[in-house]
Amino acid sequence: MPSIFSYQSAEVDWCEGNFERSAIIAEYYNTISNVSFFILSPVLFYLNQQYRQQRALPMYVVSVLFLCIGIFSTYFHMTLSYVGQLLDELSILWALAAAYSFWYPKVYFPRFIKSRKQFFWLSGVTTLITTLMSFIKPALNAYVLNCIAFHLLYLTWRELKKCDDKRVHRTAAAMVVWWVLAISSWISDRWLCWFWQAINFPYFHSFWHVLIAMSLLYCCPLVIYFDVNYELPSFKPKIRYWPSDSWLVVVPYVALEKPYKQC
Repeated sequence: MPSIFSYQSAEVDWCEGNFERSAIIAEYYNTISNVSFFILSPVLFYLNQQYRQQRALPMYVVSVLFLCIGIFSTYFHMTLSYVGQLLDELSILWALAAAYSFWYPKVYFPRFIKSRKQFFWLSGVTTLITTLMSFIKPALNAYVLNCIAFHLLYLTWRELKKCDDKRVHRTAAAMVVWWVLAISSWISDRWLCWFWQAINFPYFHSFWHVLIAMSLLYCCPLVIYFDVNYELPSFKPKIRYWPSDSWLVVVPYVALEKPYKQC
């Protein structure tokens, strides 16, 4: 029986050919494309420094977990090991759990939850149970994690209905576009691998890494913006764009300005 740390011991193998460009890296492009997560974390951390000064813990925790996603995804695609697969998927689960714990609006709490502390406990217990369940059928984990995106999109839609700020809507639209491109790449690599291998272009999972990181670049400032509205009522959040509003592709961030006024 092969070790759970052994190369190619995972239940999942993506479309890219194994060891074609390196003797030690199983999926070369799927591995190096994870650089997008190593860029994502410091960019979000730096640009949203005004928010970080007010709510340091969520920014530190989520930024570190984004780095963990990059590290473990790199390890998984480099080795295709069983341990690598689980670490990759669980790092995503833990990052989502942390984001929900810190940023899920209180107005959407279940009725039996009366405080953020209670919601932390609920999130922790749910994450623990889900972590244990992930060992049952690891091949299904990625599908379940992707389904969480639909709940995030639903929450975004609910919040956009309350706000007429054009920059917020523009950021949300860009997030959805990047996510659609990302999930299309993921599904294409998973379900149409036979076609991409036939034309010698099996690289859509590496596109997924870059595109989902781009979607998160837009998603996180949106979440921060809504969090400021709920948790920091003495501030007025404003979406800004780096490096300039005139650029086609920009990185949004949240600036905290004059006293809060209802959006």
